[in-house]
Amino acid sequence: MDPRYSAQDAVRCTLCKGSIAPMHCDICHVNLCKDCVETHISDVTKDHKVVPLKHRGFTPAYPKCPQHSLKQCELHCEQCRNPICAFCISSEKHKGHKLVDILEIFKSKKESLKRDLKELEKSIFPKYRELASNIPVQKASLSKHSQELAKALDKKGDDLHREIDIIIQKLKSDINEMESKHTIVLDDEEDKISQTISEIEQAIINVHKLLDSNDVNFVFSYKSNNAVFRKLPPRLKVNLPSFSPQEINREQIAQQIGSLSALSFTKEERVYTEKTTEGTSSSSFKPLMDKPSIITTIKSKHSSLYNVACLGDDNIWTSGDDNIMNLFNIQGELQKSIKNNSNNRPIDIALTKSEDLVYTDYTGRLVNKVKNTQIEKLMRLPGRRPRGLCVTSADDLLVVVVSDNGEATKVVRYSGSTEQQIIQFNDKGDPLYSYDNSKYVIENRNLDICVADFDAGAVVVVNHAGKFRFSYTGPPYSTKDIFKPRGITTDSQGRILVADCNNDRIHILDQDGVFLRFIESNSLHTPWGLCVDTKDNLFVAESGTGTIKMIKYSN
Repeated sequence: MDPRYSAQDAVRCTLCKGSIAPMHCDICHVNLCKDCVETHISDVTKDHKVVPLKHRGFTPAYPKCPQHSLKQCELHCEQCRNPICAFCISSEKHKGHKLVDILEIFKSKKESLKRDLKELEKSIFPKYRELASNIPVQKASLSKHSQELAKALDKKGDDLHREIDIIIQKLKSDINEMESKHTIVLDDEEDKISQTISEIEQAIINVHKLLDSNDVNFVFSYKSNNAVFRKLPPRLKVNLPSFSPQEINREQIAQQIGSLSALSFTKEERVYTEKTTEGTSSSSFKPLMDKPSIITTIKSKHSSLYNVACLGDDNIWTSGDDNIMNLFNIQGELQKSIKNNSNNRPIDIALTKSEDLVYTDYTGRLVNKVKNTQIEKLMRLPGRRPRGLCVTSADDLLVVVVSDNGEATKVVRYSGSTEQQIIQFNDKGDPLYSYDNSKYVIENRNLDICVADFDAGAVVVVNHAGKFRFSYTGPPYSTKDIFKPRGITTDSQGRILVADCNNDRIHILDQDGVFLRFIESNSLHTPWGLCVDTKDNLFVAESGTGTIKMIKYSN
């Protein structure tokens, strides 16, 4: 018999618990026998939709409105980031806000859950299992190495007979002690990895439950731990002891036996990387919208605003024509202000992987970092001046550096304060960039380095090794005014977005420099600095108005 239709698996009535239920209420999510259908629909305080069980469909369990208890929240306010009901629309709190169907947010969250589950099952969990399987191999290698050391000591002991027995035993004891210490460290490593594996297994179970659930609040409560799991445990690097035998000398037996090198432990950080095709995003494809829309406008404290940098999805750092850097939340509320201690205005700002603010002080020849509220000097550049900067995927700094002596402008990669790479000339020996003035830099997802060169009227792109790829000087048809790029950023799809301040618009290119479209609007004026959050929302610093515009341009 087909188990789907066996008596053991028959669907029972939710109300009477005994009879087989051929019907289902899509609103109340209950199964009903024929006798209970009339009883159920007689409750007129609720809506009902009774259908044959085999035709039951998806009916979302909308959250109840906290302001209007009899209403369900079927909309979502993008500014407030809260579910709302139809009655809430007319309230002053949501006046002028952008409202979307809550099911769109629900579906997006489900897609995010699927991506998390895929990463957990296909990438993170197998990686941890691989790490766990390596521990027994390390233990076996440790035991074998210890045995080899013991053999070497035994041979030397046979040569030296009883005179060296005490010393030999002492060294053997040292080996055992070091092996014991090493084993303890490996056991601890194994325990930690096993614990994490258990947590990942539980996370997978939880995500499966969320994907099977139609409860919006339940799904909204999900907090991804994938970022924690991506940070793999540091690699244990062991300098195993070795035995250094010496020629036998009865008068110096202790010295001639030799010594064991000390057991030492160091840990190398493992870097988690998802396997993706170069130049593509691990996230789902996000096509460009036909009509980009301005979601939020935030008034900054700067009369002229030049730079923005996203801190997560809810906060934005800004800098402008003064020496103050401000942190705003998405509602436009000032969270923090940092004053450059040299009283010079920051030329560019960016955020490190640890979310520390870094900025360039052109006049002071400095690159500084803000740790909490304290300003630390990262580097001083004698004879040179820093302009644009960005933080790379490897947490290095790329800085546009201008020399006082007229030397060609260059992009320098710094690890800490150490120069790792200089990008200055093409294969023919010609300078890649104009001498001075505004220049912004960003690293794309495919590791290309993109520079918006104002004086050259071009976006210059080189690959990770610094080899010239292409130069974009504007679309293939005439513009309202000459193309002079200011700010530049990239999104999750590897698209390049460039601020065209003179023409009040933003150019969108693909990663190979092909023009895709403009973002332009009667409400967009003098765009300068750009940044994109993890959801590909674009934040634009308007230099002329001192405001930040949050723009949705992709689906």
